[in-house]
Amino acid sequence: MIQLKRSRRLKKELRLLDVFAIAAGTTLSAGFFLLPGLAARLAGPAIVIAYLIAAIPLIPAMFSIIELATAMPRAGGVYYFLDRTLGPLFGTISGLGTWLALILKVAFALIGMGAYIQLFIPEISIVPVAVALAVALGILNIFGSKKSGDLQVFLVSGLLIILFFFIAGGIPEIHSDHFDNFLDAGFDNILATAGLVYISYVGVTKVASLSEEIIDPEKNLPRGILLALGIAILIYVLGTAIMVGVLPIEELKASLTPVAQTADILFGKVGVVFLSTAAILAFISVANAGTLSASRYPLAMSRDHIMPSIFRKLGRFGTPTVSLIFTISSIVIILLFLNPLGIAKLASAFQLLMFALVCFAVIVMRESRIESYDPGYYSPFYPWMQIVGIISPLYLIVEMGWLPLSFSLGLILICILWYFYYVRSRVGRTGAIYHIFARLGKQRYEGLDSELRGILKEKGLRAGDPFNEIVMRSIVIDLNLEMNFEDAVEIAAKNLSTIIPQSANQITKQILEGTRVGATPVTNDVALPHFKVKELDHPEMVLMRAKNGIKIKLYDPLTHQEEGIQTVHAIFFLVSPERNPTQHLRMLAQIAGRVDEDNFKIDWHSAKDEHQLKEVLLHNDNFISIFISTELKSKLLVGKLIKDLKLPEECLIAALLREGHIIVPKGNTLLMQNDRITIIGEPKSINELKNIYGE
Repeated sequence: MIQLKRSRRLKKELRLLDVFAIAAGTTLSAGFFLLPGLAARLAGPAIVIAYLIAAIPLIPAMFSIIELATAMPRAGGVYYFLDRTLGPLFGTISGLGTWLALILKVAFALIGMGAYIQLFIPEISIVPVAVALAVALGILNIFGSKKSGDLQVFLVSGLLIILFFFIAGGIPEIHSDHFDNFLDAGFDNILATAGLVYISYVGVTKVASLSEEIIDPEKNLPRGILLALGIAILIYVLGTAIMVGVLPIEELKASLTPVAQTADILFGKVGVVFLSTAAILAFISVANAGTLSASRYPLAMSRDHIMPSIFRKLGRFGTPTVSLIFTISSIVIILLFLNPLGIAKLASAFQLLMFALVCFAVIVMRESRIESYDPGYYSPFYPWMQIVGIISPLYLIVEMGWLPLSFSLGLILICILWYFYYVRSRVGRTGAIYHIFARLGKQRYEGLDSELRGILKEKGLRAGDPFNEIVMRSIVIDLNLEMNFEDAVEIAAKNLSTIIPQSANQITKQILEGTRVGATPVTNDVALPHFKVKELDHPEMVLMRAKNGIKIKLYDPLTHQEEGIQTVHAIFFLVSPERNPTQHLRMLAQIAGRVDEDNFKIDWHSAKDEHQLKEVLLHNDNFISIFISTELKSKLLVGKLIKDLKLPEECLIAALLREGHIIVPKGNTLLMQNDRITIIGEPKSINELKNIYGE
């Protein structure tokens, strides 16, 4: 049988604004304030095109990451996606490699910040300042993602305001003659530069590693990432055009502070101060967001036994303290050994490789046809988008030269050795790619499907899922006799046969066969038999309460051998149309989530009638039950026709209880003294009604 387990998860504290700020903050930093000078040495004035080209291979990866993150909102981002799609070997490579690429980017940002601080304090040493800031940000992150997110919003807001004035004041001052001989560097150098500055954009997707901590990730993650990338591309293209158009090209090539030098020409010393402040805000922003994201990789890998268990421990504030300390320590070490150009090239090369694999992962998940793979956002232009996303990064890596390529291959080799030395003996799972093999008659890993179903349970229903309506129109059977599961199924099947296009015998056979192969979840004294019917138009449900218990045989899902008997006191039979399997799973997950709540058993056993039994299955924030009486706030409803009631939007009167009998509410139904109506709807609308009629 499928067992539904609880596990400790990170707190959901990040809003849409936090997602945007983290995504934008990890994007608008060194790539804008430091890299243009380094990039101009290779591409000259064509750096404007290089920045535009660099965004192209990111777009397929971005859409792919959004799809995977809305299907699997878990800490670890790219690591988690590749581990669950391609297996733990690729998970090891992507986890360790992406973590390293991300902390390289953080180190790059801290070095860039030091260069701008030297404009004000020339005698200061960059490395000690960078190390001190790294430690300070690590301490802040220990106190929780919410505090880190609040800082991020503040930093990015200040940054965008200053950059707006920089671009608005710079465009009129561009000298067109600075773009003469625009393509003299050659196409190969322009592509190599695009590979170099690609690191400028990769941060936009790093917020996916925090998807476990995002409130409503199916909406907030895509919106935050898309908005951040659009603004980043606009700022990079316009900003580099201003730098090229204002600074002589030789000055730009020699500069580690190109924005400040441009601001000096445009606005004088005041401009230098403001743009240097913006640069410092940007570098702190990317270091903060990068530290927050990077620290989730050791945590996620530790959960999967790819790294030692100590990294999965959460501290007093619900943050991965050990993982944070390890990440900060690694950043400090890196600051002592690599120069900015080397860091940028090395981090970009490996990140390009990971993004190619992420695009491949979407193809694997789609073609695996796992029903529980249920993203809230689907990448457009599949599979062509993903094919471009696989080919273009690999081409850019080759164009970047032998050193980044050698680094990537060396890092992969180290990860493979770690996998065979430490990981392989500790993990027994495989990836979704084996579900493709299953279609070819080979191997399949059921654990992934089970894990994805657990994620569905945490994500909850999607807008448009008619769960509440199905519960309120469901058939209720209240049994007082003890019986076995087979007899209970026959009773339910007779009732279901009146509302779905199948006979009672067909229904009984499907349910019992599904139970024998382990497809009926049993948890907390509740069984959830379910199946799908091709000819059905919408889901239907039967709720069964057995006060004296129903004995159900448990079967091993792998061997199909009987392994015990359990007594249940509730059975929920769910039937859905075949055309929408993921909605079917979301509804099962919703029931399982309600059953897991501490008050479910008490509420279920104490319900007085079928009306209350239905209400037990609904969450309190999705319905309100109003008793109509002249002595209560509901007195205004006495004598009213249902069609004349002014209810908040997205609310529906689902049931009416009168003198112990349930009446189907219609528009011309007159509400009377002692009636009880159940209204279902969105939490916001239900709260409005509770404020009006609650006693």
